[in-house]
Amino acid sequence: MADRLAAYRALLGAQARSQTAYRTSFVVDLVGNVGATVFDVVTVLVLFGVTRELGGFTLREALVIVGLSSFAFATADLLVGNIERLPRYVRTGLFDAVLVRPLGALPQLLLMDLPVRKVSRAVFGLAVLVVAVTSAGIDWTPGRLLLVVVAPLAGVVFFGAVFVTTATVSFYWIDSGELANSVTYGGRDFTSYPVTIYGGWFRTLFAYGMGFAFVSYHPALALLGRPDPLGLPAWVGWASPAVALVAAAVAAAAWRVGIRHYRSTGS
Repeated sequence: MADRLAAYRALLGAQARSQTAYRTSFVVDLVGNVGATVFDVVTVLVLFGVTRELGGFTLREALVIVGLSSFAFATADLLVGNIERLPRYVRTGLFDAVLVRPLGALPQLLLMDLPVRKVSRAVFGLAVLVVAVTSAGIDWTPGRLLLVVVAPLAGVVFFGAVFVTTATVSFYWIDSGELANSVTYGGRDFTSYPVTIYGGWFRTLFAYGMGFAFVSYHPALALLGRPDPLGLPAWVGWASPAVALVAAAVAAAAWRVGIRHYRSTGS
């Protein structure tokens, strides 16, 4: 076990050193990578420039939702997002080399190309979340203090599970990248707004069939002390850790099944 941890630390250290070797380039990458998360927040601000409410939520309330979503997605993208390269690894045969090493395949893939430059996104997402919850007029209780820590971490686990689950489709269909992106990045966009702005089967599928409502919408309701406009009970706002664990279990099962199905590039 100790030898494996040392090997993983060596992989992580090598990635960090290689990506920070050219400091000016690395700083430019850090700054440039903030753009995607900034755009998510600016989009919400622009919408509130033409309306006082969005789906029944004020700007301060909506910023709690976008803060939870931004931090969760940006952190998951930093830690797990490079699993999106799996189709290329399968196509080129690099995944075969990963499998013959005496280390776990998934940790290797996550550490081989860990995008250290994306740490700026996670930091900015955290800053948005902190500003949002401190300016929203939340009536803080011990339970809400716990939730404001646990819910964002549950969101990270949930999005990480989504990244892994969608990537495993490449074991069966190599050209599945666009399908995976429609779920991962589509889920990011979905969770940046109150689910009340969506309707019909689309809201049912993404919010509850796939669980995205538990990343930001329901935790935000619990933090704000607001009843759910859709009529669900208040305890649902505290269910994000359980939903994240279910998503992680599904991702682990999908990964194991995909690995067993894989028959190498030569087959």
